[in-house]
Amino acid sequence: QVKNKAPAEVQITAEQLLREAKERELELLPPPPQQKITDVEELNDYKLRKRKTFEDNIRKNRTVISNWIKYAQWEESLKEIQRARSIYERALDVDYRNVTLWLKYAEMEMKNRQVNHARNIWDRAITTLPRVNQFWYKYTYMEEMLGNVAGSRQVFERWMEWQPEEQAWHSYINFELRYKEVDRARSIYERYILFSALVIVHPDVKNWIKYARFEEKHSYFAHARKVYERAVEFFGEEHMDEHLYVAFAKFEENQKEFERVRVIYKYALDRIPKQDAQNLFKNYTIFEKKFGDRRGIEDIIVSKRRFQYEEEVKANPHNYDAWFDYLRLVESDADAATVREVYERAIANVPPIQEKRHWKRYIYLWINYALYEELEAKASKRTRQVYQACIELLPHKKFTFAKMWLLYAQFEIRQKNLPLARRALGTSIGKCPKNKLFKGYIELELQLREFDRCRKLYEKFLEFAPENCTSWIKFAELETILGDIDRARAIYELAIGQPRLDMPEVLWKSYIDFEIEQEEYEKTRNLYRRLLQRTQHVKVWISFAQFELSAGREERLQRCRQVYEEANKAMRSCEEKEERVMLLESWRSFEEEFGSDTTKERIDKLMPEKIKKRRKLQAEDGSDAGWEEYYDYIFPEDTANQPNLKLLAMAKLWKKQQQESEAAAMDPDKDIDESQT
Repeated sequence: QVKNKAPAEVQITAEQLLREAKERELELLPPPPQQKITDVEELNDYKLRKRKTFEDNIRKNRTVISNWIKYAQWEESLKEIQRARSIYERALDVDYRNVTLWLKYAEMEMKNRQVNHARNIWDRAITTLPRVNQFWYKYTYMEEMLGNVAGSRQVFERWMEWQPEEQAWHSYINFELRYKEVDRARSIYERYILFSALVIVHPDVKNWIKYARFEEKHSYFAHARKVYERAVEFFGEEHMDEHLYVAFAKFEENQKEFERVRVIYKYALDRIPKQDAQNLFKNYTIFEKKFGDRRGIEDIIVSKRRFQYEEEVKANPHNYDAWFDYLRLVESDADAATVREVYERAIANVPPIQEKRHWKRYIYLWINYALYEELEAKASKRTRQVYQACIELLPHKKFTFAKMWLLYAQFEIRQKNLPLARRALGTSIGKCPKNKLFKGYIELELQLREFDRCRKLYEKFLEFAPENCTSWIKFAELETILGDIDRARAIYELAIGQPRLDMPEVLWKSYIDFEIEQEEYEKTRNLYRRLLQRTQHVKVWISFAQFELSAGREERLQRCRQVYEEANKAMRSCEEKEERVMLLESWRSFEEEFGSDTTKERIDKLMPEKIKKRRKLQAEDGSDAGWEEYYDYIFPEDTANQPNLKLLAMAKLWKKQQQESEAAAMDPDKDIDESQT
């Protein structure tokens, strides 16, 4: 019995008990004594105890695969292969995704020369886990070591159906090459190239280079060249890689095809940005030093200035300012063939990015080239070819240059070839319509007095840009000049009915001026009314009043005054008081010229009082920024309608009367004199 049931001074928690138990687990236990087995009964007893230990460990935690592997390896050490096999099978039932388990199982079968069992295990492994490359490597290596080449090839073929990574394909190729099967290796390369083109998002250049070098190594030079050409075509200009072109050029150099090498280098340098082509430029320089012709050597011995330009354009082929300077130099002291060559080299440096801002300088190379051929070389055919080549080069779906089309059309007109000029401008409008192209084409047809063509062009123009007010006005002016007033009026009506316009005020003014020119005053008046339904701008009212004044009828003054009256009523709700003041000033100037004393007096009463006020300013951060003075206008009509202002005026009048009465009380003599008087 416990006599003292009070709590102990030092309390022991469950956490402390667990920690101490864990620490004592780490204490080194003395090794078990060595046991010598002398007979079969002791051996069987030892096996029974050992197996019981392993089974207990497995029963405690079936997912620990190391326990299974130790158990199987122990059985294997006792040459109990059947038992070990049974243990591995039980382990695979627990975790068939464990790679180590499959490897140990297969290695045990191979170690004990159980080939068919090993094949069975590898087949099961690659069927269950086909993405584990180690199984495939081990399986093919085992078959090859057994001399079963056909079986190894069959395993490789099964592997390739899963489209593995690059190294697997190269392993298959090396396997075929070890047995001198060049044709089979070539077919595997073809399959891999096709696979990389269809499946891999960014195929690598090195696979194509390896394929070409494989063909070159086995003396199939035509096949190697074809592989390089296919690679260049496959990658195109969007994914150009300098390593491909360097390898291609070196292959051609080994075949003594120096012209092909030069073409390859120039083609690549013209299209790959300079910062990505350092190695390419270096190899090209070495090649020219070794095998350069007269032209390459001549570039070194020319004048210092020309050498500088060459270096600049070679270092950066897209430096178009350097090309312009270089072309001016060669045009001054070189023959036509040299000038054409430099121009061809210059225009071959197409901007790598299809954005208009990168092409604005480049396009002038073509313009200067065409002008040189026309004015200096007097070669109209070459000029036409230059214009056509430039137009074909431009990416019209993204952007175009209207000046190029117009220059080409003007050239054809100078050559008295009107159908070609029209065809060029029509093509430009069909491919890439622009305002400048329409205007240029219409101007050409106007000069030729082809008014029906002008009408059609204006229709197409307005279908393309219905918001362009200038086009509507020009079209209507054309019909007016041709005397078709109804068509002009219909065009104006269509124009003002558009939902979106860039300069509607200009369009309305032009329409109103048109009706005034036709002396259709009632229609003009209706136009003003329609415009005022859309906007209450003060300038519209003033213009309306001035129109009524200039209409030239007897009641013009009355109509003008009526417009001012309506405008004043409409402008009362306007927040911009300056506009209302502008209207009243215009009205007053009208009355001073044409009005009577009564009307003048009336308009003077309508004029506002200009007063100075102060208002508080605030900075952007919300803090006070002081006060500012500004002028405000108080209109008499607004004062009469607002009771607060009327009350204020009455208060001022009362105060004035009070001051007068106080002054009279202070001076009584003055009151007597006034009464006597």
